[in-house]
Amino acid sequence: MKQVTKGQWNGYDTYILHSRELEVTLLPWLGNNVISIWDNIQNRQVLRTPDENDLAFYMQKPYHFGMPMLIPPGRIRGGHFEYEGRQYQFDRNTAGDNHIHGLHRTQPWRVSDIEEDEEGCAVTTEFLTADDPNWMRQFPAPMKLEVTMRLQGARLTQHFKVTHLGDQPVPFGIGYHTWFLLDGQPEEWTLKLPVDAVYGLDQDLLTTGEVLPLGPLEQLNEGLNLQGTNFDTLFRIGQGQPAVATLMRSDGYGLQYSADPQYYKHWVLYTKGDAKEFLCIEPYTWLPNAPNLDAGPDVTGLIRLEPGQAVEMDLHLDMVYPAGS
Repeated sequence: MKQVTKGQWNGYDTYILHSRELEVTLLPWLGNNVISIWDNIQNRQVLRTPDENDLAFYMQKPYHFGMPMLIPPGRIRGGHFEYEGRQYQFDRNTAGDNHIHGLHRTQPWRVSDIEEDEEGCAVTTEFLTADDPNWMRQFPAPMKLEVTMRLQGARLTQHFKVTHLGDQPVPFGIGYHTWFLLDGQPEEWTLKLPVDAVYGLDQDLLTTGEVLPLGPLEQLNEGLNLQGTNFDTLFRIGQGQPAVATLMRSDGYGLQYSADPQYYKHWVLYTKGDAKEFLCIEPYTWLPNAPNLDAGPDVTGLIRLEPGQAVEMDLHLDMVYPAGS
């Protein structure tokens, strides 16, 4: 059943993309977040999804559920940076008087197109940053953000496009804080993540620029069982390594989460303490605090947006099923 239907969450319209395998729920009016992926084959929820009673918490920290966009991702020291001679000050909203996880939170996005065809279905949404005074106060860069969410069978694709509508170059970064459920059984799950180094962090969890060896986490390149893991860790994708995370259960069920290798250079893994209920797998284009680091964009991943320039990139989520499913 390849169609888009409408639902509601706390009085806000949702758009549900349907295939035989999945039901994907998009919440455009509160940050354009994918708040649910229901697996029809396995009869399970794939993501940490907000309950109706979670509205107040969601409004405060929407990046604690689903597949939220972080624009830009991670922390910025003091919320401050300079770029091309211009000073920027983001709100200081985390420990140490730093900024965390960007300006994109619960802004309403407009649904601009819905597609249904023999192969799948899609919803396209857009948001103009100039419509948000709070965004422009901190980052006076008018941009048009567009996302096309397409579901084809067991594959969900997020096509992201940003167009710079301003008159001077600005830095840009995006990441996703995707909460995958482990069903309280971390010992059943193994993560394979091709990476070659860990980035050093200071006491405020800000990137120092230091690159450290993986040590025991080298096992991620072959497959690391999640029992006993505790992650709040920033990794580098090595030269020639694919930007693909593979999370598999012991019975052959799981998923592949892949990012556009042209832009995504880093992963963050986060378990919020010892791994139990969930694992956040977070692809980042730029290193946290990128504009303040003494390194070039080939290292930090910072994207320079020229006036009138558009940049497009994809994320893919592919469910993997045991033989015979």
